[in-house]
Amino acid sequence: MKARPADQLLLVEVASLDASIRAADHARRNPEQGARVNELLAQRQAQSAELATRLGVRDDVRAEIKRLESDVSLVESRVARDTERLAATANVKEAQGLEHELASLAKRKSDLEDAELELMERLEAADASVAEQEAVVAETNAEGARLSAAGKDAVAAATARLESATRDREAVAAKVPADLLALYDRLAARGNGAGLLRRRTCEACHMVLSGTDLQTLRQAAADDVVMCPECGAILVRSDDSGL
Repeated sequence: MKARPADQLLLVEVASLDASIRAADHARRNPEQGARVNELLAQRQAQSAELATRLGVRDDVRAEIKRLESDVSLVESRVARDTERLAATANVKEAQGLEHELASLAKRKSDLEDAELELMERLEAADASVAEQEAVVAETNAEGARLSAAGKDAVAAATARLESATRDREAVAAKVPADLLALYDRLAARGNGAGLLRRRTCEACHMVLSGTDLQTLRQAAADDVVMCPECGAILVRSDDSGL
């Protein structure tokens, strides 16, 4: 294939823009914050499960306190009833029985109140444990929110770069002869489409050409479309090629 050297040089610009498009598309699809956000999602799931466990412990303590309060209330009602009956009775035996029951109720109430105090201490510890875990979850959520916002900004910036490079690529490609551009596109679909030969090095694959390959290139006409013997890309020659 033949093509003017100036047209071949346009392929270097097209290749550079294609690289920019690929990089921008990758950045758009895979923002650097994404991996950490996924880590935080898994981390928050574990933290939320731990929080649920601690909330369950606190709820159990609260339920036990409520049960004890109900028991204390029942004991106090019985104490009030027996005290009233004791004051009204003239039967010695009945009075002795009531006094014995009141003593037992006093002991029961004291035991319940002691148990309630212990549970209140456990509730205080459970409250602190829940608050601690809630702070951990909140910190994870805050970091996730910051990274998500930064990721959205990064995606927006990459999308803008992608659109700009795509427009520039269309403008430059429109100047390239159709047959030359078609050849470049076929090669680019498989790997390297085109690269500048600079100081005897193919910039598409960064390989230094051998003396034999360079001699072959020296013998090619300026408008010959030649390929890199290493990567198969269109090798664009210039005054800086070292031929």
